[in-house]
Amino acid sequence: MDGGHRWRTHQWRSAQRQLMRKTIPLMVVKMRMKRAAELGMDYKTYASIRQASGQDILALMFSSNALRIIGQGAKMPDAETRALDAVRAAQKLTLVHAPNTPDGVLSANPVLDAADVAPKFNESWSAMRDRVSGLIQSQKLPGNTVLVIGDAPMERDWSTAGRAAGYLPASEYFRAGA
Repeated sequence: MDGGHRWRTHQWRSAQRQLMRKTIPLMVVKMRMKRAAELGMDYKTYASIRQASGQDILALMFSSNALRIIGQGAKMPDAETRALDAVRAAQKLTLVHAPNTPDGVLSANPVLDAADVAPKFNESWSAMRDRVSGLIQSQKLPGNTVLVIGDAPMERDWSTAGRAAGYLPASEYFRAGA
């Protein structure tokens, strides 16, 4: 160790503390609380995702499992439909598991903006990445502005594959909106 290491460490930490604000201005907190409500999320969840990604959330990408869409062309339950209908200033996307089809799900659930076929559990990582990124790119969105909301263990990997803002279990998302 070079001489003066403790002093340099102290100086570095002091400089970091001076640069980092301890609090966020009240107006910013109020704007973010409003934005969290527009997305149907609680503030704490929204703030942590925003802090991690460095971007606002412009789209919510749901799996058909998260939306409780089961069976060919099935409609979402009323609770999920109401929750998505309340979302403002964000796209509502879904990746649809078989036997559903994207067109069938979109026609049965007009609250959704776009849909595509979900990755299969036995597909390669690159195929999963292409499916998830494909839907994101088709909507002309940067990946880090999309929040993935799923309900199965394999769906957690979609956020990494699509370079998304993060992952949120459906139970947490729909609990916040309730």
